[in-house]
Amino acid sequence: MKVSIITATYNSLPFIRETYSSVLSQTYTDWEWCVTDDCSKDGTYEYLLHLSLVDKRIIVQRNKTNEGAAVARNLSLSASTGDYIAFIDSDDLWTPDKIEKQLNFMLQNKLDFTFTAYEIIDESSISINKYVDINQNNPLSYEDMLKKKATLGCSTVMLRKLAIADLTMPLLRTGQDYALWLKILKEGTKAFPYNQILMKYRIVSTSISRNKLRKAMRQWQIYREIEKLPLYKSCYCFLFYAWRAIFRK
Repeated sequence: MKVSIITATYNSLPFIRETYSSVLSQTYTDWEWCVTDDCSKDGTYEYLLHLSLVDKRIIVQRNKTNEGAAVARNLSLSASTGDYIAFIDSDDLWTPDKIEKQLNFMLQNKLDFTFTAYEIIDESSISINKYVDINQNNPLSYEDMLKKKATLGCSTVMLRKLAIADLTMPLLRTGQDYALWLKILKEGTKAFPYNQILMKYRIVSTSISRNKLRKAMRQWQIYREIEKLPLYKSCYCFLFYAWRAIFRK
């Protein structure tokens, strides 16, 4: 079973080396890394091209103009040839057994959509002792994800490719991964948790996803424009989102 690893990059050179190292260190070796650069200006693209010459499992593409992570990930998805799809952001890290454990979990239980718990690290790769989705035990439905009952980090997700009719991410500048999870779950699939910590999520101060007001506006946009929820249901789900954003440990 080949696993296609999907990554979008933009000016990621300070972190992409460590990300690649975590991919290269996987105990499961039947993988390909499909990376699309979104017009980086710091040498990220050139570094990736060099890696692809050394390791033929690395497929490097580049957007013609800076178009955002959704376009970049979709280009990577279009180049993927694996049986399973996994995502890793260009500044995140996997534990060495991430693919092996998660894939075995899916195969043994005949699952199409899984995610794992993760740890948060700072820009220097030091843990801040915060863990996410560690207590998730039940599979998540579309309605659960509308209420954000789990964070469901992009770099933790693995999907069985043939089970998903449309893997393209909605063309949003942020939150396109969440919008994709909703699209998949809306078809009746459920997301099953594997609550071991198999990923390290890096908090980067310059990330556009760190702006809380922008994140809230994006959430509302997804409810109203992507999911086309009625106003009352959008308000209802947004209250759950806001409550969890404020009080989540």
